[in-house]
Amino acid sequence: MDRKLDPSRDDLPLMANTSHILVKHYALDLDVDFESQIMEGSIVLFFESENRCRKRSSSTEETCQSESSEARTVRMPEPCHVPGTSTRTFSSKTGYSDFVICGKGEKDTSGKDGNHDNWEQASGISSSKYCCDTGNHGSEDFVLVLDCCDLSVLKVEEVDVAAVPGIEKFTRSPKLTVVSELRNQIVRELVTLPADRWREQLDYFARCSQAPGCGELLFDTDTWSLQIRKRGAQTATDFPHAVRIRYRTNAQGRSVTWTSDQSGRPCVYTMGSPINNRALFPCQEPPVAMSTWQATVRAAASFVVLMSGEHSAKPTQLQEGCSSWHYYVTMPMPASTFTIAVGSWTEMKPETCSSNDLAAERRSFSPSDADFGCVGVCCHVDYPCRFQNASAAIQEIIPHRVFAPVCLQGACQETLLPLVPLCLSAAHSVLGTHPFSRLDILIVPANFPSLGMASPHIIFLSQSTLIGRSHLCGTRLCHEIAHAWFGLAIGARDWTEEWLSEGFATHLEDVFWAKAQQLAPHEAREQQELRACLRWRRLQDEVRSSPEEMQVLRPNKEKTGFVSDSGSSVIKHGLNPEKVFMQVHYLKGYFLLRFLARRLGDDTYFSFLRKFVHTFHGQLILSQDFLQMLLENIPEEKGLELSVESIFQDWLESSGIPQPLQTERQAGAECGLVRQVGVEVEKWNRVSRRPRKRKRRGTEEVFEKLLPDQLVLLLEHLLEQKTLNPRTLQRLERTYHLPQQDAEAVLTLWDFL
Repeated sequence: MDRKLDPSRDDLPLMANTSHILVKHYALDLDVDFESQIMEGSIVLFFESENRCRKRSSSTEETCQSESSEARTVRMPEPCHVPGTSTRTFSSKTGYSDFVICGKGEKDTSGKDGNHDNWEQASGISSSKYCCDTGNHGSEDFVLVLDCCDLSVLKVEEVDVAAVPGIEKFTRSPKLTVVSELRNQIVRELVTLPADRWREQLDYFARCSQAPGCGELLFDTDTWSLQIRKRGAQTATDFPHAVRIRYRTNAQGRSVTWTSDQSGRPCVYTMGSPINNRALFPCQEPPVAMSTWQATVRAAASFVVLMSGEHSAKPTQLQEGCSSWHYYVTMPMPASTFTIAVGSWTEMKPETCSSNDLAAERRSFSPSDADFGCVGVCCHVDYPCRFQNASAAIQEIIPHRVFAPVCLQGACQETLLPLVPLCLSAAHSVLGTHPFSRLDILIVPANFPSLGMASPHIIFLSQSTLIGRSHLCGTRLCHEIAHAWFGLAIGARDWTEEWLSEGFATHLEDVFWAKAQQLAPHEAREQQELRACLRWRRLQDEVRSSPEEMQVLRPNKEKTGFVSDSGSSVIKHGLNPEKVFMQVHYLKGYFLLRFLARRLGDDTYFSFLRKFVHTFHGQLILSQDFLQMLLENIPEEKGLELSVESIFQDWLESSGIPQPLQTERQAGAECGLVRQVGVEVEKWNRVSRRPRKRKRRGTEEVFEKLLPDQLVLLLEHLLEQKTLNPRTLQRLERTYHLPQQDAEAVLTLWDFL
């Protein structure tokens, strides 16, 4: 592109030219080889070009506004083209000088990093002659740009979808004589089939993905992208709409982790890399490129393949001890939500099946037998949506499975399995319809870098959540379940607005967990105030220790959501290694939502939240979409002094502690659970100051039993005072049985030591 990327910067580039052409469906076909630690195979991309995509986007929005009882003034996110320019994004034009035909016999001509360094010899193309435009502004060939790194691309070819038997039903104009136009017309008809034909659509996507190639395409790779063109195709409309890419991953690729599980067996999984999935398959990373997918993955028969698909796949046994697994999704999602985990996982089943689980299974359904269209109007693109199904609306507990290495079976059965139906039911009671039809939960290897990660239909949990009581496991499970609504079903259109995912999940985890425990209202309030106290302390620590520019929740300000004319952009600080350890988006987002809920009252706020979910599920949003709808739906007297602009200024576009939060914390009285911790801190200070030889039974301290969060707060207070001696530490360990406590308390103790 016009601007050279500075490798010293920590911004993450999104290179795909999504304003010109969009991937609507991916079909992956991969082999997993643990000996070489690579995945190899092909991916077929089915496209829709700019003009048709814009037309359908406009039609969807008009239909939504005309049929809904509440036509709104909020800017609706467009699923295709996002106009606007930014000084921090790239120009629409790209000067490409390195093109190559690679793939004769599928020989890999790339170097170690997957980049091609022998393009002139391989293709005979002059670098000065072929400087190509990524758009359709001039006379040069159109260039498709995909996000891609750490991959060895072996071959790129157009797919002859016209050769598929029965495909003629998708040809509207039989008089077309140009074969390439006929192929593109077939794909255009296929990607726009209505939701009630989803099974037929998937079937033909699979058939087309196996069709023969009909001509190799020129391609080149650089650090962050794969560029493809076809000689003579000068516009996105002319460019092939079905393209097959044969490639292999790199053992050191940053999208997946090859490791061993807790039982010492090999495994591989996607671990939420900052670069997302571009080192797993070439794709369009910008969230605006929402697509469906299907994947066939082969591995040795001893392995289980889990993916973020809609159904609970079963293996098909192949020859020579190999199994094949097939997954799919029918809800368009950003490519970053694709997840895979391959290992010797064991399904953990409860010793007895509860009546709740049996009822959930009886109420489960697949899109094939769902009666869609019976609950309201949705504003997203057409897909088999659970929010349009009355049966899904009353399904409190979706079908679920738990997987882990066999050595963790006892811990899973004791701690995790009983919590899953409780947390799913609690989430449904707060937000209503579960966006996804099923859930797998996997206890990932010990090198997993966080406590959890949510993807469609699958949650990864750290083994740390199984330690001690159920508190940490329950709260983390509730957090990841909340992402089904906020982060997945409703996504951020600009990834710098991470608070739209993490802030909501952090706020909702407390609400879900209180309901899962069936706490009385006053008990729930006390527990939530205690957790707010802990988060307030963490936010203060983070603000003191982190760069100011990384404390801002909306760093692009008025440029938020803007991209270059081609659709490319950069994510500020997306590659900054410090960002992995920061919680500012979680904490400031949490306190903003807590502030709004307290201002409105819980009943009003959560009633609005259910309405918001129903309006925006299946779409991408910006902060103003949420805030504008919130302010439009609250009584005037409760919205005094609140405006989108004031919330931006106080909470989202400033570093440090928001002033309204500072005022609230200074004026607020401590809850009973926090006061109890203060009393216990004084007791431990007296014990620590007491001479060792003094043993008078009459003055022996009696310590109260503490909740897990109270214990963490106690240890934090004692750590700050730095008055503890080794003898007191040993007594702390004995009194509270610290090695058996939740991982957070154990880690706090390690800070002492």
